[in-house]
Amino acid sequence: MNVRISVLAGVAVALLAPPAAHAQSKLNVVTSTEDLASIAREVGGEKVGVLALARGYQDPHFVESKPSFILAVNRANLYIGVGRELEIGWLPPLLTSSRNAKIQPGAPGYLDASLNVRILEIPTGQITRAMGDVHPLGNPHYWLDPGNGRLIAQAIRNKLGELAPADRASFGQRYDDFDRRLAAAEKRWDAAMAPYKGTKIVTYHRSWPNFMERFGLEVIGYVEPKPGIPPSPSHTLELIDAMKADSVKIIVVEPYFSLKTPQSIAGQVSGGKVLVLAPSVGGVKEATDYIQLFDYNVNLLAGALKQITGK
Repeated sequence: MNVRISVLAGVAVALLAPPAAHAQSKLNVVTSTEDLASIAREVGGEKVGVLALARGYQDPHFVESKPSFILAVNRANLYIGVGRELEIGWLPPLLTSSRNAKIQPGAPGYLDASLNVRILEIPTGQITRAMGDVHPLGNPHYWLDPGNGRLIAQAIRNKLGELAPADRASFGQRYDDFDRRLAAAEKRWDAAMAPYKGTKIVTYHRSWPNFMERFGLEVIGYVEPKPGIPPSPSHTLELIDAMKADSVKIIVVEPYFSLKTPQSIAGQVSGGKVLVLAPSVGGVKEATDYIQLFDYNVNLLAGALKQITGK
């Protein structure tokens, strides 16, 4: 990956424009994911231009850098990252190759969105490769709790206000509007999911602990035997037995994983069903912004649970 980034940097460096002599009318914001980009647009409005590097239908752990990424990051006033080592495989060399001192970690133009949110699954004890792709700083899919989305928006509001003090009031007003709409949506989502608290499900990857805890669901197993490890026949049989024993009907799968094994498992369980939920904005065409991401996932999951339980 580092070699590839170096090659791309060589291609891009000749194209890097010198900094503009006049003040920019907008702050250039680059984010790791569409989720962070959506929240940044909510808070920044017309005062910011926002670009996400990873698409919502991609696995954000593995993003192939392009020359356009280096150009975008070079021109950014602010970089917002997920953190917790989600982007460890591709972001550090990209930031270095951008030659933009303003957005390096620790600089005023870098925001780690994970620093003021609730992080789950922080491992204790020694971590080895035998455990799979375990994140030593905790599960990085924290944006899938809307309460954390609110905290991310607060951090972005504060950072944008630091970078553009003249627009601080505008950022505050836009945050307040987003907060009101998010609070109203949370009431809607909570009501839809309330009948199914305590329901047990299976997920493919460990993308969903924040989402499931927020809505009171219990994950009893994973299609992956360990994070990032493809399913094996023996683990698949064990998972089928566990689902039958606990009367689990639903397997949640991210859009970038193959459905072959999940569908095979569901076919061995009476009433088994595979649901492809969107782990990020843009993961499906209906999830066009942060609030619609939860609208889509909650509606699909609640609808499936209603069919199964009759509630």
